[in-house]
Amino acid sequence: MNPAAQSFVQESRDILDDLEGILLELEADPTNPKRVDAVFRALHTLKGSGAMFGFATLSAFTHHFENAYDRIREGKATVTPRLIQLSLASRDHLERMLDAGPDEDGAPAEDPATAELVAQIEALEEGGATAPAAAPAAESFVITFKPDAAALKNGMRPDLILAELADLGEARVTTRAGDVPALRDLDPTVCALSWQVELTTSAGREAIDDVFIFASDWEIDIQSPQAEPATVPTPAPAAEAPAAEAPAAPVAPAPTGSSPKAEDPRAAQKTDSVRVQSHRLDELMDQLGELVIAQARLNRISGELGDAGLASTAEEIERLVTGLRDITLSIRMLPIELVFGKFRRVVRDLSTELGKSVTLETRGGETEVDKNVIDSLTEPMVHIIRNSIDHGIETPEARRAAGKPEQSRVIMRARQSGGEVLISVTDDGKGLDAEAIRARGIERGLIAADQEISEEQLFGLIFEPGFSTAKTLSSVSGRGVGMDAVRRVIDDLRGTVEVKSQKGRGTEVTLRLPLTLAIIDGLLVRVGDGPFVLPLSNVEECVELPPAEETRKSGRSLLRIRDQLVPFLNLDSLFGFERVESPDRRVVITSVEGRRTGLVVDEVIGQYQTVIKPLSLYHRGIEGLAGSTILGDGSVALILDAAAIVKRAQGALKSAA
Repeated sequence: MNPAAQSFVQESRDILDDLEGILLELEADPTNPKRVDAVFRALHTLKGSGAMFGFATLSAFTHHFENAYDRIREGKATVTPRLIQLSLASRDHLERMLDAGPDEDGAPAEDPATAELVAQIEALEEGGATAPAAAPAAESFVITFKPDAAALKNGMRPDLILAELADLGEARVTTRAGDVPALRDLDPTVCALSWQVELTTSAGREAIDDVFIFASDWEIDIQSPQAEPATVPTPAPAAEAPAAEAPAAPVAPAPTGSSPKAEDPRAAQKTDSVRVQSHRLDELMDQLGELVIAQARLNRISGELGDAGLASTAEEIERLVTGLRDITLSIRMLPIELVFGKFRRVVRDLSTELGKSVTLETRGGETEVDKNVIDSLTEPMVHIIRNSIDHGIETPEARRAAGKPEQSRVIMRARQSGGEVLISVTDDGKGLDAEAIRARGIERGLIAADQEISEEQLFGLIFEPGFSTAKTLSSVSGRGVGMDAVRRVIDDLRGTVEVKSQKGRGTEVTLRLPLTLAIIDGLLVRVGDGPFVLPLSNVEECVELPPAEETRKSGRSLLRIRDQLVPFLNLDSLFGFERVESPDRRVVITSVEGRRTGLVVDEVIGQYQTVIKPLSLYHRGIEGLAGSTILGDGSVALILDAAAIVKRAQGALKSAA
């Protein structure tokens, strides 16, 4: 596939992603003309550009799809639930066509699935006639465009651009050949022509912009010389046209000829963003990680040598690396709305399949997260949503009996808290059945019949592999798969899952995830003879360990900090290290799930910019370790998972009690 076609495919996927959201919004507000116009423009762009880049089958199918919305724009049909359902199915079919690639021989291919959808669209058109409405007023535009020199090599077709413009209304075209070189200097692969089009159309300026959506690097000038719609001036006879501007063949049923001079073409349109393949961002982050490690080595060497010039240079390099790190991380940060937007369709389809009335509300979609976190979120979020709608939300009849509105709500929220992002899914359903979960846990041997466990631990059982309290199977869930996949993915992301529920009121599942998976600010500490790193996002402060606390034999200790009692843990005891007497022992106060806990270390070395390296397959499952990093002297330090350590210690204390 040539680069231009690859660009078309990527742009088309973006258009289809937007189209799904527009269709769902149109379903909620079927009389909104702006939504109808947005659907039509998206389809019109796909149709014209598809033909240009060799996707003739896609273009032919989109033409039928587009016609249905053109009839709505003209007032000959209305938006119905059946149309939305068929539109979503057609949108999915277009995505499959993009996956299949361009047509091999350039001609539309025979496909039963395409034929079936076309038949359904045409049947819907035949049965959806209404009284016609007044057509939009026509406007006149003068369009001048000149392709870039490499347009033909890249597969761009100016003739198809002209045909697309002609489809919008009445067009008069003039070919401008003033830049064509002498025959001996002519390169047939270089486009030296430009065109001027006088267009009268009721489609509006946005439809014209859509024609040039894949030609943004051309010289393009679109002028609307008349404030009110008017007839395009009658052209002068062809013989009076300047020699350098030969009249082109007509592309609309109107005579061609020379026209009044348009304004000088504007400079090439520039875009404020570029597309970069994700693997290149990953490679950039890998190289930056190595640079951070090298910079740490430089700092260490500078400190050992004590040379003022070298220290100044090292300080300047550290400043530059920090700036480069921040910029690179910001490039990888994407709004969580990219994930949220995918679930409007999921909620709609599931609620229809299960016969439930569910609306999805999203909040905090502007919150930004590392792209690798976003890429990993789709699977766990799908399982949470499916579980919520299938198990949590009642049928309309059951909700009426319980005094609830028939229409239930699922709310997805995102917010940033320190170095973490919190993503929650809340429903107003029947809540978790604690007794049923406990009974199933006992049956599975996960807990003892007489065991006392907290509500948090009890709800945590739903994440065990194969765990389900459903009495019947459905096409959506009930086989005990899904929620264990949620915990597995979140664990891999170094995150945690929290579940809160009230019987009869609903359930909230919250995912706590790091903002980035690549480079973090950490606190370098020593426990025994080993260096460890605590993510700085979990650290609130460091305090001295009072000598009196050293003599405590109990593993459960409390430290008074500004009139507040904070429990603390000795990491050397927790890790099974021998106690090393040190005057520098400190307590690092961490915040985990809103609770403060102290971690006693032998020494606090200082803040450290940490490049996270994954653990080996043999060590990846060790509880309390989030990864590793390479220090300036080349040694390896383990990165601690504060949340897992605190939970592990709390579990050990409860078991001992």
